[in-house]
Amino acid sequence: MGTILDYLREYGDYSLDEKPFGDVDSLVISQLSYLKFDGIVPGPGEERAPVSLAEIVAHEDYDHLYADERYRKDNTALFTGALNSRRFGGMCLWNYVNLIEPEQESQFSAVVCGLPGGTAYVVFRGTDENIVGWKEDLNLAFSEPVPGQLRSVPYLEQAARTIEGGFYVGGHSKGGNLAVYASMHCDEKVRERIERIYDHDGPGFRPEVREQGAWQEIEGRIHKTVPRSSLVGMLLYTDGDYRVVESKTLGLAQHNPYTWLVKDDDFRIVDEIRPGRKFVDQTLNEWILSLDQAQMHVFVDTLYGVVQASETDNLIDFTAHWFQSIQKIGRAISGVDEETARVMMQIMRALFEMVSLHAKEQAQNKRETRMNKRRREKSRWEIQREKFEEGMAQLESHRKLQRSERK
Repeated sequence: MGTILDYLREYGDYSLDEKPFGDVDSLVISQLSYLKFDGIVPGPGEERAPVSLAEIVAHEDYDHLYADERYRKDNTALFTGALNSRRFGGMCLWNYVNLIEPEQESQFSAVVCGLPGGTAYVVFRGTDENIVGWKEDLNLAFSEPVPGQLRSVPYLEQAARTIEGGFYVGGHSKGGNLAVYASMHCDEKVRERIERIYDHDGPGFRPEVREQGAWQEIEGRIHKTVPRSSLVGMLLYTDGDYRVVESKTLGLAQHNPYTWLVKDDDFRIVDEIRPGRKFVDQTLNEWILSLDQAQMHVFVDTLYGVVQASETDNLIDFTAHWFQSIQKIGRAISGVDEETARVMMQIMRALFEMVSLHAKEQAQNKRETRMNKRRREKSRWEIQREKFEEGMAQLESHRKLQRSERK
């Protein structure tokens, strides 16, 4: 059992004719879309031929592909594995777009991948655990339509004009949401040519948004996969089928495609979302659907403010160390209504529990010879839990004092 990198090593010698394109192949393409192709792959309307993977390697700006240092090692291995495989080695890329608009909290990127054999894949880039990217995922689910969704429709229609016959659409995280949104709202003739829609852990839509688009026409073509402790992918995803993938890590870190487990030539599929995670997802979705637009904006902005208050730049660090900034978090919550503050505190508790469980499971998996270190780690988390509970108690006292002063 391995990851998409092991999949490329073990099945890269199979052509797409010998082994048809599937969910794991789609995740490979979706992760490749995170690479920075600026200045290398031609954009819409450019009079340049599609660029092959071999030409990308030979380009003077090749190293710019791996500008995201956090994933340089894995992304390099992924690109190299695809290049050296029969399965993807003949792939070419065109129609690359990468628009960044910080003021609108928007980043839109997409590219068309021509697969060996003639089928094309229109892939939308997603987000990672970066806090700004996570807020964009929340905005996708709560405040449609966002700029990225509005751009996805004309992009898909324009890209379709550069493709002959049927094609695939997909992406990971935000990319999965954009793929579904664009497929629902594009021109009917373009929609008829879409063979499959891949949504890898992308947030869903409010019921009224699905009703405004051609959801029923595309629902049967959606291939949705989520990790076992999915949070982003289950946001407002109350209808439709999905497959649950086992991951080698826990909690929010499962959003990372490199943690998804592959068994033989498919994902390691499990029966269902983790029971505790599913309960939280269902509760959160029910609460979200009860909010009006103004309340939804307050919720998203407050949650973003809570994470920012921890002074970290990604969610993994936030869940591991946020109790150190609990007073700042308290100030971020103090300005909202009682119901929102209550739910925010529930979410913070859930995040802490996920990280705590992760630490315990890691400790339990250590070798017998490292028993003393495992015991020290357990003791450390017991101390952190005491600090956590103390901080939550202080926050509760602060909120009670605020309520009494308001009266």
